[in-house]
Amino acid sequence: MAVMYQVDAFSDRIFGGNPAAVLVLDDWLAEEVMQSIAAENNLAETAFARPNGRGWDLRWFTPVHEVDFCGHATLATAHVLAAHHGVAGEIAFSTRVGELRVARVDGGYRMDLPGFPPEPLPELPASIASLFADVNHNAFRNFENVFVELPDEAAVRAFVPDLVKIATLKSQGLVITGKSDTYDFVSRYFAPGAGIPEDPVTGSIHATLVPYWADKLGKIHLSAFQASVRGGYLLCELSGDRVLISGKAVTFMKAEIHLP
Repeated sequence: MAVMYQVDAFSDRIFGGNPAAVLVLDDWLAEEVMQSIAAENNLAETAFARPNGRGWDLRWFTPVHEVDFCGHATLATAHVLAAHHGVAGEIAFSTRVGELRVARVDGGYRMDLPGFPPEPLPELPASIASLFADVNHNAFRNFENVFVELPDEAAVRAFVPDLVKIATLKSQGLVITGKSDTYDFVSRYFAPGAGIPEDPVTGSIHATLVPYWADKLGKIHLSAFQASVRGGYLLCELSGDRVLISGKAVTFMKAEIHLP
């Protein structure tokens, strides 16, 4: 038996933001068991944390595989540790992409993440190029996603994804983004190859979106909105080679799960 929490990250109310499941363990379960738990939850990510003597080791699984980087489930894990396990002060996570740090601020949390500046992408993969054939766009990439800037927020909100074509990117996802009159920028994120048709709010993509828009807009403090059905608001800052993202989180569920 194990205790599992479900947390709505980047939200100040339940049924908002992006739900993530969190298990705090003494040690890792067998990898196939962790993957099966994530598949059973069928959420964008299930996070597993264990103490390492200096802080916490953290891993994330989608319904179909383990991933290198996840922001909203990091926020959710920090919330579980702070709100339900009595962990005080800044929380440090050791992950595949290096150290992630989360601190309590202003009734919410601030994540300190490594920045992944945009890399040039001279042309879109042929499998998704037709999705943008009739619109002005700028494409770039990072180590795990393809990014496409559209003309404005309206174009981002109106975009109709062809999930079959996007799934040909396999483990990569597709991020679309655009300048906003209400926020500095908006985005949407699709990763059907990872079992995520459209992610409600994605912290990790902002590790690239923030450097991109900071350079484009000439400012280091940015407001962002992920324009999914659930939606989520993120306050962002570019701090050298790090990206700071602030948001809130609320617990939806605490459950006991029975393991084989």
